[in-house]
Amino acid sequence: MKRVLAACLLTATTSAGAADLLDTWHAARTHDAEFSAAFASFEAGASRRDQARALWRPSVGINVMVGSMTSDTSTKGAQFTAPGFGRSAGVGFDTSVRGGALERYEVTASQPLIDGKRRAQSRQLALSADMAAIAWTDARQALMLKAAQRYFDVLIADQTLRLLQQQHTAAQRTFQESLDRHHIGDVPVTDTHEAAARMEAVKAQVMLAQNDLLIKEAAYRDLTGRQPHDLAALKSDATSSGGFAPTGPLDEWLARAASHNPALQLQELEQQIAQREADKHSALASPTLELVGAAGYERLHGSGRHGSASNRTETWMAGIQLGIPLFTGGYRSAKYEEALHLRDKARAQGRQVRQEIELQTRAAWLSLNTGGTRLLALTQALTAGRARLDATTLGHSLGERTTLELLDAQNAVTADSLALLRARTALVKDRLRLAALAGALHESELQWANCALQVAECRH
Repeated sequence: MKRVLAACLLTATTSAGAADLLDTWHAARTHDAEFSAAFASFEAGASRRDQARALWRPSVGINVMVGSMTSDTSTKGAQFTAPGFGRSAGVGFDTSVRGGALERYEVTASQPLIDGKRRAQSRQLALSADMAAIAWTDARQALMLKAAQRYFDVLIADQTLRLLQQQHTAAQRTFQESLDRHHIGDVPVTDTHEAAARMEAVKAQVMLAQNDLLIKEAAYRDLTGRQPHDLAALKSDATSSGGFAPTGPLDEWLARAASHNPALQLQELEQQIAQREADKHSALASPTLELVGAAGYERLHGSGRHGSASNRTETWMAGIQLGIPLFTGGYRSAKYEEALHLRDKARAQGRQVRQEIELQTRAAWLSLNTGGTRLLALTQALTAGRARLDATTLGHSLGERTTLELLDAQNAVTADSLALLRARTALVKDRLRLAALAGALHESELQWANCALQVAECRH
């Protein structure tokens, strides 16, 4: 039993074709729908820089209109002066076109010079582009962590099933031995009942472990599009050398997280965008100054009450236009107050995120620093459990130990084996999580973690 459990926990060297952590990450990178959506969002965000620059470039437009128009004009009491005709007062002019043909063409151009609202909007777009880039980095780190989580979930579920299956086999053997010894009067009937009960209990655990493995494999397939077959297991000594402990003191990691954590950077940009939203509605942002120009041509021709008629207008203009809103019904001030409150909300959320990141960083660092001691304790517990199982097995065969003691010893070895496996796996994931919290989870970190697996070649 001891050799079987040890072989199951440490796993023999995997074949050269076994999938590893890097293979899982590469597959997830091309298959995961959420990651594809994050990349599309990054591409969309990059275009906002062009939008920000475009806000300060000249805008030119052309308006063309053709159609039918009726126009009647009447002017009374006008004064008319022309060479050779003298001056005439009380002159009237009447024109009439009914359902005439209308042609209208206009070219307009403007160049903003001073516009506080436009300036704030431009800055918001630039900050939004920065957010898209940081969110893309955060999405890459999140996918790396998810790939590692799904990978180790399958490993743990598979090892759990194997250990429970072997414990069930041992429980069956113990039950049969108790039954045979009871028939010859060597043990009481209660021993057979205890063995049968434990055998059925372990059988139920096996069924639950099978279901859990199916779920974990399905989650792995959803992420990578691949079957989780022949995944490389952890090396038996991968986490026992202390190499997974973080380099540097806790204060250094807290400072790195405060400066480079993507979630914190996103929150800081959110606060800046909220401030720019308030700037858009402030009184100082209201006045606008821009260069404007226009050239137009309009012609209306047809016939009306006075016979055939034709009206033609040609215009052009260039100048500087100043706009100052005097009263908006309270809308601007209300929007300004709303923006200020939303800015305060963003600042409060930023403080909350900073506290959460600090706690997570502290927890990951402490977990890694105490990981070696925890592994040593679990390893010693497993060694002691195996020795106890050997002694109990011998004592049971000699009639000095009860069947229940033997069953308890088998169960303890299985539990200790699983606890050690989970602790080793947690140590690898904590190292990756700490790097992500500091904004430093790159593929090189996955390559480093990959060397803890039983791969044919450690890829640096």
